[in-house]
Parts: sequence; C-alpha cells; structure tokens
Amino acid sequence: MRIARKKIDAGVPSTAMGDIAFLLLIFFVILARVQDDSHVRWQPAKAEELTPAGAAVASVAIDQDSLLYLNGKRVGSEQLAGSLQSLLGDNPAGKRTILLKVHKEALAKDFEPAIEAISIAGGELVHILESAPEQMPTKP
Repeated sequence: MRIARKKIDAGVPSTAMGDIAFLLLIFFVILARVQDDSHVRWQPAKAEELTPAGAAVASVAIDQDSLLYLNGKRVGSEQLAGSLQSLLGDNPAGKRTILLKVHKEALAKDFEPAIEAISIAGGELVHILESAPEQMPTKP
C-alpha cells in the first residue's frame, strides 16, 4: 500500500525581508558620506548672526598649514577649478553650493585663489563660520 505524501511548498519567507531591507538602508545611509574631511585640521572663524548652510555638492577646506583640500583630498590650487567643474556638472542654480572652510588664521593669499576657483567653476560659495560667543556687558 502506497501512502500519499503532502507536497511541501518551498518558498522564501518574506516576513523578515522588510526588516532586513530597512536595516541595510540605515546602514548605508550612516556610512555613506560624500566627503570625509575629518582629518583636515582647521578652526573656523567666528561671526555673529549666522544662517545654516544647507546641502552642498562639495567641500573646500584650507587647514592650519594652508594646505588645500577638496572633499578631504589634497589638491593644488591649479586643479581646484577643473575638479569643481566636474563635480558640479550641469546642476542648476541653487544646487551648486560649495562649502568653504578656512582656518581662522589663514591669510588672504591662501584663501583668495580658492574663492576664485569656486567662482570660475560656477559654484555658489558658502563660507563656514562658527557662531561667536555673546559678549557679557561690561559694567561701567
């Protein structure tokens, strides 16, 4: 006598797929940094009444040794304009923001070529500053 066996349907359990996809998404969002310039040593200048910078296409930094970095990679001032043009591509106005981070003790001869290169590339310059501490009124 032959016993009839039940056919077992082999399938991929889809209940955990959503959780796995969500965790992978969070993982890549946290790790995906367009620019990593954490190794650049610089201190921002201070100013009052600052506004937030918003999203940027690229970051140009000048460190305490007057070295120039584009998105955390060392570049020369001669290559900066061309590199920025390739990064900006055909982005429309409003989407061409370039962050400029200049060490607080940098001289004009160090940061003026960077400003010129950003202008040549067609970037919209945003200078990164630190909010100045409020002065306590002095007593007469």
